[in-house]
Amino acid sequence: MQDLWDSVDRYIEHALLRADDPLSSVQQESAAAGLPQISVSPSQGKLLFVLAKAMRARRILELGTLAGYSGTWLARALPADGRLVTVEIDPKHADVARRSFGRTGVSHLVDVRVQPALEALRQLVGEGAGPFDFIFIDADKVNYPQYLEWAIRLSRAGTLIVIDNVVRSGEVADSSSTDPAVLAVRQMMSLLERDARVTATAIQTVGVKGYDGFAAVVVN
Repeated sequence: MQDLWDSVDRYIEHALLRADDPLSSVQQESAAAGLPQISVSPSQGKLLFVLAKAMRARRILELGTLAGYSGTWLARALPADGRLVTVEIDPKHADVARRSFGRTGVSHLVDVRVQPALEALRQLVGEGAGPFDFIFIDADKVNYPQYLEWAIRLSRAGTLIVIDNVVRSGEVADSSSTDPAVLAVRQMMSLLERDARVTATAIQTVGVKGYDGFAAVVVN
C-alpha cells in the first residue's frame, strides 16, 4: 500500500501545490544537515496553512520547529503584523530553522525559542503571551498530555489546536502497548474525551509519511 499512498501524495502535490523553490530548499538543507526526516509532508504543510488561513490566525504557536518546514507554512498564513512563536529544544535544529525562515522570507514574523517546550510554555503564560489563535503540537510525544494542558491555557474560545502523530501506525488502538509515546497519546486522548473546555476528534492519515494521524481540538 505504501507505493499507492506515495503515488497519490505525488499527484496531490502536482495538482494543488505550486513549485516552491525556497520551501523545497528547506527540506534539502534539513537533509544535508543530518536532521531527522520527520517533518510534515508538503500536502500536510499546506493543510496547516489552509487551516490557519481559514481562521485568520494572527498569533500562532508551534511546538517542535525542526528545520522550519511546517513553521514556514504557518508563518505564510499570517497577516503582515502576525506572529509565530516556535519552540525547539535542539540548538542545531533551531539554527537550521532560522536559516530556513530567512530563505523563505518569513523571519520577521517568527520568534524562535530554543528551550524545552514545557519551560517555554510556562514562560509564555508568565509573559501573558496568549491567547494564540492556532497551535500546532509536533514535539516529543511523551509530554503530549502536558502540552495539551498548557496549550489550552494559552488559548481562547475558538482556538484550534492541531496535534500530529497521534495514531502511531495504528498502535494507539493497542491497550496493551508499553510504548511510552503510545501511552502518552492514549492518556491525552482520554483527557480530550472528558475535558469540557474542548471539542476534539482525530483523523487517520496515509501518504509519504506512512500511516499516522492527527487530532484536531477546538477550545470551547
